[in-house]
Amino acid sequence: TLGAVPDIVRGIRLHFHQLIEGLTKVAQDKAQLGLGHSYSRAKVKFNVNRVDNMVIQSISLLDQLDKDINTFSMRIREWYSYHFPELYRIVPDNYLYAKVTNLIRSRDELTEDKLKGITAILSDPEKASAILQASKSSIGMEISEIDLLNIEIFAARVVALAEYREELHQYLRSKMDQIAPNLAALVGEIVGARLISHAGSLTNLAKYPASTVQILGAEKALFRALKTRGNTPKYGLIFNSSFIGRAPKKYKGRISRFLANKCSLASRIDCFAEHSCKIFGEKMSEQVEERLEFFETGVATRKNEEVMREAVDEYQSSIQLAVKQQKKKKKKQKKEALEGVEVAEQVEVEVEVEDDSTKKENSIAGSPEVTPVSKKKSKKKRKSQIELLTEGIENYKVDSSEKTPKRRKKLRTS
Repeated sequence: TLGAVPDIVRGIRLHFHQLIEGLTKVAQDKAQLGLGHSYSRAKVKFNVNRVDNMVIQSISLLDQLDKDINTFSMRIREWYSYHFPELYRIVPDNYLYAKVTNLIRSRDELTEDKLKGITAILSDPEKASAILQASKSSIGMEISEIDLLNIEIFAARVVALAEYREELHQYLRSKMDQIAPNLAALVGEIVGARLISHAGSLTNLAKYPASTVQILGAEKALFRALKTRGNTPKYGLIFNSSFIGRAPKKYKGRISRFLANKCSLASRIDCFAEHSCKIFGEKMSEQVEERLEFFETGVATRKNEEVMREAVDEYQSSIQLAVKQQKKKKKKQKKEALEGVEVAEQVEVEVEVEDDSTKKENSIAGSPEVTPVSKKKSKKKRKSQIELLTEGIENYKVDSSEKTPKRRKKLRTS
């Protein structure tokens, strides 16, 4: 019976247009297409994870930009090292190397006039003087003007990419403060965004247990360990957090388990809380710090119940402050609106006073008052409407006075 029912349903779906009169195959296909479009439209419109998509896309773009900037910077170093190889050792940073390359261009043109610009870029006058001395005794080859122009254009592109990467990082930080403030306060916006991206959404991350969050991102190592019956990984993406890097080697597994537990709690608070705040994340980070101190010094940590009570009290006080601020804003808006109405009334009064003064001046000068046609027409219309209303009321009174005695007579006769 279990296998027969799906076959029957499949047959009805396949021959549905033949079982109903007036329904063609083309109309059925159009109806199915419209239903699919309406379902997908509703899914996009009421998507709970719609806001998370911006975080997922931005962290993916940020990782891609890091790879591209690193690759392009290495290309600049190899390209410009033919002409000035000593600069690589003096300026190891990729972004600063590209900016200095764009400023120097040819090492033969490097003079003391450009030292101020190099010092402003590196913020170190000793390195700027070292670059000037190295340019005088460089072993690099001579490069044509066209090659230097291409290097300069490429260096400018790399500098623009690096600056855009910083802007994107600021955007990601602001979005994480809005979407998952507790998770960002606990492990940082970069690690938190990677966890959300790997899970697919903040809701999916909140549904994961702490054991899954701990090894999230190390699936290959986990399955390899299960296949070869080796040791399973202790951490995944949360390894990039500063807490695990600061922990001693023998306590890294314990800290990663404790941190994964706190990350799971923080993601659930961010996902299902009505008001967003980062109080719980800050308290959880304090707990992780205390646990690190416990491993190093043996000092006892506070209980989780005490910390959560403090966090709840601060959360309630913050909500009360937010409500008070909203009330103050509403009062200010009302005051501004009333002030605007008063100003408008004063302007109207001033205009009326000016009109009266102009009328008086015209009457004193002997010029007759000119009334506009529209006002005369409006007055006539009002008079006619008033007269019609009075006539209607009088007619109604007369009709009612004539009808009432007849009814009384009929009642008496009956």
